Amino acid sequence: MESESEPYVRLASLRQLHQVMADMNTARSLADTLQTVANGVVTALGYELACVNLVRPDGDLVVAAFSGNQAAEALITGRVGSRESWDRRLSMGETWGDLVFIPHTEGWVLDDDDVPQWYTDGPAPRFEDEWHPSDRLFAPMYTPGVQGGQCGELIGVLSVDRPRNGRRPGAWGREALQMYAFQAAIAISNARLRSNMQRALVRLEREQQALRASEESFRQAFEYAPSGMAIAEMGGDQHGRILRTNDALCRLLGRPASAMRRYSFSDLVHPEDIGTLLRTSAEGGRAELRLGRRDGTYVWVSLRNSVVADAADGPRFLLTHVEDIEERKRRELQLAHRASHDSLTGLPNSAELRSRLSSRLCQRPTHTGALESVDAAFGHPAFDANGHGFDFRQGGAAAFDTFDHHVHTVAPEGERDDGSKGLAVLFCDLDGFKSINDRFGHNAGDAVLIEVARRLSQCVRDGDTVARLGGDEFVILADGLGKADAADLAVRLRNEIIQPIRAEGRAVRVGASFGIGWAHCGMTADEVLKSADERMYVEKRSRPKQHRRAG
Repeated sequence: MESESEPYVRLASLRQLHQVMADMNTARSLADTLQTVANGVVTALGYELACVNLVRPDGDLVVAAFSGNQAAEALITGRVGSRESWDRRLSMGETWGDLVFIPHTEGWVLDDDDVPQWYTDGPAPRFEDEWHPSDRLFAPMYTPGVQGGQCGELIGVLSVDRPRNGRRPGAWGREALQMYAFQAAIAISNARLRSNMQRALVRLEREQQALRASEESFRQAFEYAPSGMAIAEMGGDQHGRILRTNDALCRLLGRPASAMRRYSFSDLVHPEDIGTLLRTSAEGGRAELRLGRRDGTYVWVSLRNSVVADAADGPRFLLTHVEDIEERKRRELQLAHRASHDSLTGLPNSAELRSRLSSRLCQRPTHTGALESVDAAFGHPAFDANGHGFDFRQGGAAAFDTFDHHVHTVAPEGERDDGSKGLAVLFCDLDGFKSINDRFGHNAGDAVLIEVARRLSQCVRDGDTVARLGGDEFVILADGLGKADAADLAVRLRNEIIQPIRAEGRAVRVGASFGIGWAHCGMTADEVLKSADERMYVEKRSRPKQHRRAG
């Protein structure tokens, strides 16, 4: 192009330059764009060699493309020059607009720096504007922006060598190279943007594929989990409403999925377990409670909750894992029952009897100094001789039976029935039982004990306790009875026991002796039982031997 007389330029040359610039902007990748830029310098601008040095993220420049000489291309492509060395080069020599020309008279100082370069041989210049093999011409490329690019960021440098006409470029050649570098910077920036977008799209597609795979894995894990799974709303007016359930939970509760979406877990939980559900933390909470089946029965389950988010700032949902623990609970209840009940009769055993009795009793304060301080505070005795308290507010003297939020158990007083009621403890000892064991064997004796336990249980009220203390001794706890009521109960129980009992194919009979004790706070369970036991022996000795059993 430079061989043409300036300012006369052939139209074919302009068309060729236009085509090269068009090719730069239509290349498919960044690598193709860089190579097109280097090739265009050779094919359209009239230079034999062209090199594209691209700025890396660390600031140094790498030879990204080379054109004009395959040997040189193989030697220096991919090599790196430091940013310091390049800044030195771009600050030397002559400035032709945005171009930097370093004549051979100055360029020798650069021979030992780390910028990759190709050395060409040739004769020394014969006239003033002839190109010397050691001359250097650079066209910096800046990010698009202000015309001229000096305010932009350096993205690379075009280095050219050996003009075909052998002369340094004139005004037209310089302007054409400067314009070409400007357009190359635009093409490279666009190619980088496309490359980044393509990488982002590939990364996004991979993430979407991973998300779809994760969602499918979750769906399969949710739907086909062997235990129950549910997703419920979290927060808002519909907090806790069930949105989705799997087949295992529907089968466990005997409810279709469409019906489950009308409920929350608070609608399905056993009334006694509502508090347990409410105390369970939504975030990572766990509870064992009972859920209602469609047939009206309840099943023990373990609930484990975790929070999942639909997006980074999207709605949150509650993922609940429901595990059937009915069998484990049944075994636990069986073990607890065995530990607290007699294996033969099924009645509460001695330990359970003492536990139930102790739960009704408390130890009143007996420290003299403590009572005296209460007396001094009220100006009157705080407790009467029986341990009852008095309320002196408003000048009244009403008795009260509470202490530390506990309702005291108070025994009826005196020998006569004054109408007061308390916790009666009936100690029962079978008469004639030993002879049945001796005559008919222990199997017959066990049958008698089982039947006596059944009859005692049938004759008491709901809420009363019938326990086997050991051997042929039974204890009945009956609350809210007066003296006459307790005596009548003992008579009814005795009359029921003396009826014939079928044991080992024969009818046998046993008698029963009852001692009635009364529990009141301040006593221990053993003291209450001892009192009833002593009264039983008094009653047993007071009756003639022949009347102690009816046959």
